Amino acid sequence: MTAPAEITFTQTDLDALAAAEGVIACIVPPAGALGVEARRLNRLTKGAVKRAVESPAWEKLSEGDVLELGFPAGLAASTVAIVRLDKRAPLARAMAGGAALAKLRGGRELLILGAAHRRLTDVVLGAVLRGYDFADHKTPKDGDKTPAAAPVTVMVTDADAAEYAFADARAAAEGVFLTRDLVNAPANVLTTTAFATRLEALRDLGVEVEVLEEAELKKLGMRTLLAVGQGSESPSKVVVMRWNGGGDEKPFALIGKGVVFDTGGISLKPAAGMEDMTMDMGGAGTVAGVMHTLAARKARANVVGLVGLVENMPDGRATRPGDVVKSMKGDTVEVINTDAEGRLVLCDVMWYAQDRFAPTGMIDLATLTGAIIIGLGHENAGVFANDDKLADAFLKAARATGEGAWRMPLGEAYDKQLKSRVADMKNVGGRPAGSITAAQFLQRFVRDDTPWIHLDIAGVASVSKGTDLSPAGATGWGVRALDRFIRDGYETKDDG
Repeated sequence: MTAPAEITFTQTDLDALAAAEGVIACIVPPAGALGVEARRLNRLTKGAVKRAVESPAWEKLSEGDVLELGFPAGLAASTVAIVRLDKRAPLARAMAGGAALAKLRGGRELLILGAAHRRLTDVVLGAVLRGYDFADHKTPKDGDKTPAAAPVTVMVTDADAAEYAFADARAAAEGVFLTRDLVNAPANVLTTTAFATRLEALRDLGVEVEVLEEAELKKLGMRTLLAVGQGSESPSKVVVMRWNGGGDEKPFALIGKGVVFDTGGISLKPAAGMEDMTMDMGGAGTVAGVMHTLAARKARANVVGLVGLVENMPDGRATRPGDVVKSMKGDTVEVINTDAEGRLVLCDVMWYAQDRFAPTGMIDLATLTGAIIIGLGHENAGVFANDDKLADAFLKAARATGEGAWRMPLGEAYDKQLKSRVADMKNVGGRPAGSITAAQFLQRFVRDDTPWIHLDIAGVASVSKGTDLSPAGATGWGVRALDRFIRDGYETKDDG
């Protein structure tokens, strides 16, 4: 797994600033008042810091922006970076400030003068997340350094307290990086078997991992899931991950779509852009990242993560448009379009999760529809829910972590688009409200007593251009929001 940058918190030592190499970053409020560390930097640079924050360039910056001073006199460092940030700055701007530092430093060492800034953890997490670089398949050149290779040192007034405050953020960063690695991996490397093996490594953190192979899936009656993968040489699998950090309560369930490559099957996709379909396992990747995060921070909650791993390929054995398949639940589905395969994977795994674990609630995640991108772009995931309380709790967690999410409607009126002449339902309802009819399809596999959310993450799991917190490619969206959701709503309280 790509490792996040090594973060070390140390007590403030102003005498060490002159000899520090790489990039030295200080945080200054918009009004330009210099703290103790910034005043020492100003003295060492013969007034350069003060001149910078009194300049017109400083006034043009937004919160979270960085003003760069190159090759400052009086320092061994090659750059001084001044972050414009108030102590009460919004989360997004604090993390953007850290991300700007990550982009500026490249492979150089970074020293952040944090003092006791209220947003310090968010600044550091922003720097860690933006420092991600997926280089698994690039031939290294002499002297190459990834953005996360060099260490980050944070000088603070209380190093132990800062380290404690950052511990959970570090676990979340590891989970995000795992998700990004999985989603970025090419399909010839991340086969269904390789994916399952990667998930089995979570046992090292105390997660119970079980891999259900095709023979067992057939016995269970997961015929819609198996129908998706029957045209591929890669065997279909379901991986069950259990984190038992709580008491005796039933677990909360996370379900992920794991289509390691999606050609569309017999309903073949156009060639242009098909290479991006390596990311069609984004839901499963996010579930893996959340399970890693929960285990790494020893969450006091019971959570089960289940992912359906398949490959959707055209073949003489592949499912055809017009075929009728019976789900594990027992409902029959007329497959109108084999490229609407994710819902066929999810419906069986969702039913199995409820049948086996009787979860207190359930969230499924999937790069499910292009329609959600038309509706929400790449800023928000679509949130569909049968329970207002559950939906509100997730949306609150998403806002608290700065991960975009927007609630979408459900309603019986959409069901008529799924009516089939020959089966209980069709797997698609046509172009109108495509993301909604997909959610309506999934809702048929949710028991009446199970609070449920469907997250359509097609627009946010992977992006062609970098965001504030990630380079182009996989974003790791949802790991931090779901971790916060579990923390706020499902963890037992610390009696100590």
